[in-house]
Amino acid sequence: MAEQDLILTLDGRQKLEDELSWREGEHLKEITEQIKTAKDFGDLSENAEYDAAKEEQAKNEARITEIRNILSRAKIAEAGVTGAVSIGSQVTIKAKGAKQSITYTLVGTTETDSLHNRISNESPVGAALMGKKKGDTIKVVTPSGKKAEFKIEKIEQ
Repeated sequence: MAEQDLILTLDGRQKLEDELSWREGEHLKEITEQIKTAKDFGDLSENAEYDAAKEEQAKNEARITEIRNILSRAKIAEAGVTGAVSIGSQVTIKAKGAKQSITYTLVGTTETDSLHNRISNESPVGAALMGKKKGDTIKVVTPSGKKAEFKIEKIEQ
């Protein structure tokens, strides 16, 4: 089965490239130094510092592999129709009957961050927003099965 291309914003790609550079450079040097220091403590069979450093080394190598995989498959999000929601858009929506609006940034699946209102274009709300314009109303069924209706108040590219 072929792996699916991933969509990233320019900012998302840059963050991954920066993380990869850090993990292959500065962080790898720190881990190597921790392992060296832990070896100096003696018996490795009961050396918690050595075990922790080796575990961190394995996690770092796994993340490097993951980032390289993402970057090798990633496509940069293309600008959408002017005034329409696309990946990279900041969209302010208001739920039917709500008093306050909420602003989301639409991103590719690897860039989602619910703490910073960055939602995937493949999430229920994100998918419903794609291609819509200011003033449009979208209807969404959340993963919990709840139905929601939102009006698009503002779109920024």
